[in-house]
Amino acid sequence: MIKKIATVSLALGLSFSLAACSGGKDASSANSGSVGESVDYKITGIDPGAGIMKATANALEEYELSDWELIEGSGAAMTASLKKAIDKEEPIVITGWTPHWMFSKFDLKYLEDPKGVYGEAEDIHSIARKGLAEDLPGVYKVLDQFHWTPDEMGVVMSSIQDGTSPEEAAASWVEENADKVAEWTKGAENGNGDKVKLAYVAWDSEIASTNVVAKVLQDLGYKVTLSQVEAGPMWAGVADGSIDAHIAGWLPLTHADQYKKFEGQFEDLGANLEGAKTGLVVPEYMDFDSIEDLK
Repeated sequence: MIKKIATVSLALGLSFSLAACSGGKDASSANSGSVGESVDYKITGIDPGAGIMKATANALEEYELSDWELIEGSGAAMTASLKKAIDKEEPIVITGWTPHWMFSKFDLKYLEDPKGVYGEAEDIHSIARKGLAEDLPGVYKVLDQFHWTPDEMGVVMSSIQDGTSPEEAAASWVEENADKVAEWTKGAENGNGDKVKLAYVAWDSEIASTNVVAKVLQDLGYKVTLSQVEAGPMWAGVADGSIDAHIAGWLPLTHADQYKKFEGQFEDLGANLEGAKTGLVVPEYMDFDSIEDLK
């Protein structure tokens, strides 16, 4: 049977997820009966263009979970639903990834994936348009030298989650990590008001990293414009040259389709962060550990 994916807006994504947690269901219902029944056979997902959604669709087929429904929405809707469920200690299954602030905020676990549908740990790559090295060599060098850890990214993400604006969180991190920033900017030419266009997807990790890089470039004298788009337009913009770069290429799985579609039309500067991961995530209080347990 072909799995059904329901496309919903942000608001509907929230209502579906809340419905999955209604009716007096709590964590014990996942322990004593069917996990599927406890969440109305719904997995709370994110935007439809994300690679994790395609991987989850494949997981439902590989694990023969034909009764399950993957709900499309957004990262914000997913985390809002997660918080509401955890506040009431109710069951929920979400599409999750690290680095993400929710893992430091909540007690969560990845479900084991014995079939390896979600693959191994991923890296996040910096992707530049063709000709950037010649047109804006200072920008190219910063992007080529930009590299940090999940823990460093987590500081910025947590600050944003606590209410600080992305711009302020990035500025504070840059000020407090001058030595790290010096590694990224070593040998980079200063700008003279040169315009730079960066794109990013609305994931907490990419909001954090893109704002940090934007602040570094601004401090070097560049005029940076940030564009929040979905994954397809982000890769297409770099490929057609309307976007100078993005630093949000999750590889080899999450953005595999976009990478293959536009291969040869961009320059891959390599990983700016290693050890990213995607999969199905549940609160620790849910008493099961594998995707196979969803059947």
